[in-house]
This record gives sequence, structure tokens and C-alpha cells, in this order.
Amino acid sequence: MARITASVYTSHVPAIGAALDLGKSNEPYWQPVFKGYEYSKRWLLDNPPDVIFLVYNDHATAFSLEMIPTFAIGTAASYQPADEGWGPRPVPTVIGQPELAAHIAQSVIQQDFDLTIVNKMDVDHGLTVPLSLMCGQPTVDNPAWPCPVIPFAVNVVQYPVPSGQRCFRLGQAIRRAVESFDQDLKVQIWGTGGMSHQLQGQRAGLINREFDNAFLDRLIADPAGLAELPHIDYVREAGSEGIELVMWLIARGAMADVAGGPAPAVKHRFYHVPASNTAVGHLILENN
Repeated sequence: MARITASVYTSHVPAIGAALDLGKSNEPYWQPVFKGYEYSKRWLLDNPPDVIFLVYNDHATAFSLEMIPTFAIGTAASYQPADEGWGPRPVPTVIGQPELAAHIAQSVIQQDFDLTIVNKMDVDHGLTVPLSLMCGQPTVDNPAWPCPVIPFAVNVVQYPVPSGQRCFRLGQAIRRAVESFDQDLKVQIWGTGGMSHQLQGQRAGLINREFDNAFLDRLIADPAGLAELPHIDYVREAGSEGIELVMWLIARGAMADVAGGPAPAVKHRFYHVPASNTAVGHLILENN
């Protein structure tokens, strides 16, 4: 059967993608950010997945205020990098895994979670920046992402947004779906977005180190308790865009310990501010 081997958590700041694309990663401002992912790139090479299930939020690229799915799963064979106003990022086309994606959709919907099935969409920085951070920039020798990706978009832009508890339970449903797939596949689940940041209003530029690090602590040791955190606490403590962190709970809910297995191994933890007025958080957990 297929199995989830690890979960990866990371911010998906658009300026990180721009820094990589424009060759600014070695500039003093950006060096500390990218240094935090050096181990991660080595770890991914040593622990290659067959498929990445990547949880992210769309930024008015594939969806708009005309249509806002709460949860949307990509079931296409490929996804083009989106033009977010300054041209598509110069990164590879994202190759999908339609068979596993369709199976997950079938299973999760039968577990009473409503998903929007998307057979064609472009993917923006919410998905491509995490791939760049973990896989490195494409080169002539390595022109493609290392494995297929299943995009899973969550609405954390327009209220009402899903609760942390619902996201956590959805992660559990995704794990059950993966484990019922009859191919021997190693699947990693990535939760992206956050950490604390606010892009507008009187609190623009807000960063809360204490909240962010407490969130990482609880994500590791007390995910079920963390899932009960209400929306207002995310907004109050982590800024208006801090609500993106509920997507990390989907990935955490898919880990084995939530279903009674052993606690995951913490392979890497990184936190840095600022990165374009955003707190960057990163964590790798391996199933034991």
C-alpha cells in the first residue's frame, strides 16, 4: 500500500521566489533564510518521495472572488506556473499524479469531506516557492521537479475559512485515503503558508515570534490541542494572514502518531525573521 513517510512545513513567501529567480539568494538579507533550508535539500535527496501532496492556498490565480472552494484537489496530469502579474516564475511545469489524486478525492469525499475536483489550473507561489526551497532551483542537468505533486488548495483568503479542527481531521482522512491506495508509494505531505504576518491595515508588518515558536512546539507535541485554537487567536496573535497556519494542521493530522502510532522524529526545525515582513517557519517530521 501507499504510505505517508514524512510531513514538511514551510512558509511560502512570494519574495523568496523572486530572490531565487533574480539570483539574490547570496545577498546578506537573504542568506540566513536560505541557509535554513540547506539541510532540508540534503534530507530530501536522502529521502526521496514518490509523490508530494502539497497543501497551499491560491492567491487569486486559479480561483477568484467569483468562485471560492474551501478545499480543492488537483487531479490533472500537469500544472503550469502561474503569471501573478509579473510573468510566470522560471520553474518547471508541475507534474501531477492523477490516479492517486482521484483515489484520494474518492476516499475523502466518502469520509464526508466535500472537495472541489480541479482538472485544470495554474499554480502560484504558494506551491512553487516551497518546491524551490526544498528542491533547489532547476538547472540544465536537473530541469524538472524530482517527483509528481498533488496540489491541494485551501481557502484561507476569504472568510469563512475552515477551522483548525476541520483541517486536522481532514489530514486524518487523507492519511486513510493514501493507505488504502494499492500501489507501493512513499508519499510526503507538505503544509505551507504562514507564519505570523499581516500585509495591510494598522498592524501591517506584524510578526509575533513568541506565538510562532509556541505554535511549532505544539505542532510537534500537542497537535490535537493546537487544532482547537479558534480563528480569532490566529488573527489576534499572528496577523490577518497568520490564518494560513491551519494548513499545517492538515499535514500534521496525516502523521501516524495521530492514529495511535509512535511520535514522529523531528529532523529539522528553523525559524527566521524577517523575510519580506513575514516570519519564516520550517519543520520536517518523519514517521517512525
